[in-house]
Amino acid sequence: MRTPELITTVRDAFGWDAVEISAGPRGALGQIWRLDVGSTRYALKEIFAEPPSAALIEAELEFTRRAAEAGVRFPVGHPDRFGRHLFGPDGKWLRLYDWIDLQPLDLTAQAVPRDLGSLLARLHKCSSAASTEPGGGAPDPWYDTVPAFRRWTAAAESGAAWATRLADRLPTLPDVCAAVTPADPDTLIICHRDLHPENVLADPEGELVVVDWDNLGPAEPGRELARALFDWFSDPTPDFVAMGAMYEAYVGEGGPGRITEQADFSMLIASRLNFLLTQTRIATDQQARPRHREWAEREIDEALRILPTPGQLAHVLTLTRAGNEHPQ
Repeated sequence: MRTPELITTVRDAFGWDAVEISAGPRGALGQIWRLDVGSTRYALKEIFAEPPSAALIEAELEFTRRAAEAGVRFPVGHPDRFGRHLFGPDGKWLRLYDWIDLQPLDLTAQAVPRDLGSLLARLHKCSSAASTEPGGGAPDPWYDTVPAFRRWTAAAESGAAWATRLADRLPTLPDVCAAVTPADPDTLIICHRDLHPENVLADPEGELVVVDWDNLGPAEPGRELARALFDWFSDPTPDFVAMGAMYEAYVGEGGPGRITEQADFSMLIASRLNFLLTQTRIATDQQARPRHREWAEREIDEALRILPTPGQLAHVLTLTRAGNEHPQ
């Protein structure tokens, strides 16, 4: 949306007179704008993809309420003057949150892995059982079903700058994908499902703040934990020491998940491959907006760089099994 359109929309939705707006960070599914309304700042999220359903927003409000009680910080969402947490003109969707000055975590800091493990444990302990997506329906296959191998052919033969790198990785995919299985419905709880480094940030005092809860839904806690280890400590190469420290902190904090078998990497593998395939489609879609194609190109470069290998999965499984035998 253009800046004048955004200003008009939020003024109408909240009854504000003077609004100043500036661009903030963007992600795969949205752009953040900073709003200055007098002396108060807000974060306005412009949603690029399918907007969250009413049931998903209700589940988010309940989960974040529980998380706040467990000491987890996050930007609080605000309904407009009509009580809507989701608003916008002509099929363009917006949400409003508190603005918090945030910065990426320093992954070289010794305390960070343990802080992240403790944070994830608190999120899992305060959650509730959930065998369906908010509003009903089977758990999203994005997290436990990998793309059919034939679907990679067009991307690998596209002639794009990254196509050769993708083609080089294809021979290893069958071994990686062999670990992926659906989770037992009886083990599922509501999880954030997107706890990568852009969604856990630090405020000016260094306290962790969790953002972007739009993907929450059912997941097995051990599988979200396995994905988080790689999301945080695999770029440019896996840091197994940091992964071990994060896992030990999670166990020590009483987190319910454990990583004990190859299937526990299902969420990691499925979500990464589904994301990568989606970005290759956007990058090669001549009808896509240039800014979305450029963003997809950058995401493909990173996704190929951090795609786990069978050897890396085996190494992490060895260290987590040791952590299960000797919890801190």
